Amino acid sequence: MGTADNLFLKALGAKRYDRKELSELSAATGISMTLLKNYNDTNTLPSGKDMERICRTCNISEMELALKMGRLDAEIISAIRKNADAVYSILKGEEESSPDEDGEKPPLAFETELGELYQGDCLALMPSLPAESVDLIFADPPFNLNKLYPSKINDNLKEAQYLKWCERWAQACIRLLKPGGSFFIWNLPKWNISMAEFLKGRLTFRDWIAVDIKYSLPIAGRLYPSHYSLLYFCKGKKPARFSPDRLPMEICPHCMGDLKDYGGYKGKMNPRGVNITDVWYDIPPVRHAKYKKRQNGNELSVRLMDRIIEMASEEGDLLFDPFGGAGTTYTVAEIKKRRWIGIEIGPVDEILRRLTDIRGEREYLEKIRRYYNHLFPENVLEKRRRNGLWTAEVCGEDKDEGRGRQLLLNL
Repeated sequence: MGTADNLFLKALGAKRYDRKELSELSAATGISMTLLKNYNDTNTLPSGKDMERICRTCNISEMELALKMGRLDAEIISAIRKNADAVYSILKGEEESSPDEDGEKPPLAFETELGELYQGDCLALMPSLPAESVDLIFADPPFNLNKLYPSKINDNLKEAQYLKWCERWAQACIRLLKPGGSFFIWNLPKWNISMAEFLKGRLTFRDWIAVDIKYSLPIAGRLYPSHYSLLYFCKGKKPARFSPDRLPMEICPHCMGDLKDYGGYKGKMNPRGVNITDVWYDIPPVRHAKYKKRQNGNELSVRLMDRIIEMASEEGDLLFDPFGGAGTTYTVAEIKKRRWIGIEIGPVDEILRRLTDIRGEREYLEKIRRYYNHLFPENVLEKRRRNGLWTAEVCGEDKDEGRGRQLLLNL
């Protein structure tokens, strides 16, 4: 069977997906069955000579084919805008006839002084939450990789189904976000490409953050995928909270010397550290059983959530995470004194155990944070002094560097 709702073949009038249909279409158009199957299975719009042959043979225009396959370009979107009233009347009728799938509000499973954890479907919870009440939303949905989750959810949806579902919960999240609030989505680049397109007409794009995942498995026939995507949007022109950590300079672990020149101005770096970039190499995935809280699935890094929460919220702000997983977001929120609301569709026992004993993770996080917002951590600083190397205390002593110095303070 095809994997993208067979939209390509349906658009051309095929009644079913089978070898006979492909063979007949191939003979009529002169396009190989392999290529036709790829257009159908990936829902990819043909181009060039293939598009000309298909339009001529099947008596369909390029715009009609694009519409039926859901591949909208600027020309089609412009046409929809010009005919918005007619299009809306059609869509309104379909919207009124569609059943309500959300159901009753899920039950409260656990509560702390700062947060509330529900058990159930996030789409059933979000309508009950006040609009524009949340300062920060972080979403880590299932990646649609056909994994088996304790909740028994279907993690092998067709592409169109998966993206439709993602757009539903993302739209519900947007309603909850305060003006100036921040929205982060953690997913594979394959899916976040589409989600970025969906969000950019509703929120303000801030960053596409690439987080190195450091896997080493060989994959034939493609570039090795080595990062997850973290989308960062805000509601309104700019975020109300934006205070990213600064990182230490890169130094040689043996001699403690500098590894980068920083344009010849390294002696005038900001003593609080180097500006964080949109590529994060220092967020290792949680793999070892010793550190995992969730034995039957992937788990977010405490470092990741610490960085996001520090960057986009303040103490007392309200966070929402619609996919609880192992409860990392809620645990870090508790440690950092943020209010939070969360929900998990599967079992929540592991989250409850984690929230009732966070002392170890609090100590771990405190240890991590000693290395942030200093040009050199204390242990490195002492070794550099002994080796006669420049240190943060002498940064920026010269007062006549002019514009160049001001630029470097932002490094």
